[in-house]
Amino acid sequence: MTSGRQLAFDLPHREALGREDYLVSESNSAAVAAIDAWPDWPHAGLVLVGPEGSGKTHLVEVWRQMSGARKLVANDVSGDPNVLIADASAVIVEDCGPGLDETAMFHLLNAVERAGADILLTAKKEPRGWQVELSDLMSRLSRLPVVKLEPPDDLLLQAVMMKLFADRQVTVDASVLRYLAMRVERSFAAVRDMVVRLDRAAIEAKRPVTRTLAARVLSESGEELD
Repeated sequence: MTSGRQLAFDLPHREALGREDYLVSESNSAAVAAIDAWPDWPHAGLVLVGPEGSGKTHLVEVWRQMSGARKLVANDVSGDPNVLIADASAVIVEDCGPGLDETAMFHLLNAVERAGADILLTAKKEPRGWQVELSDLMSRLSRLPVVKLEPPDDLLLQAVMMKLFADRQVTVDASVLRYLAMRVERSFAAVRDMVVRLDRAAIEAKRPVTRTLAARVLSESGEELD
């Protein structure tokens, strides 16, 4: 039995994904405003663009709760589009980009328009970077407004870390959050990973998340400490 340490188990925890939990700063305010503007979208659709871990999943969930949208993944849009969106007044298609089934996507967009539904597409790049060869599809995509989630600033990184720790019922001093925000990779994916590792390290050491512990975990991950 290990002395002085407590084993950390990867137990499930609930992340809050409501609108009130979505933190806003200059880096994401345009995207949040666009989502909040629904149902008064002028083109009944929107393309939400941002890198992995940028907050797209959370913002998509916010809109799903608002609209009751049916969620699809770009790889799963083949088949009868009328069946895919049957009785749906709003549709989400996630992970659009190069390699998508262009014909299937074109027919899906047409079916959504015929149904009078709204659609939200998510992607890492704007449609012009999807290497679309079907001109009719590109024409349809070009009608949809594009909003971007920009890289997070320091204040947003700190706020997100505070939220993620709170989801795990862990309280961390603001000075530690500032210390981490200046050193962790500037993405929500990296922040989420850091919170998981710090929480696990704190449980194993039976101590709170302090700057000393944060420095140790950063060092173990090869992050810059200066």
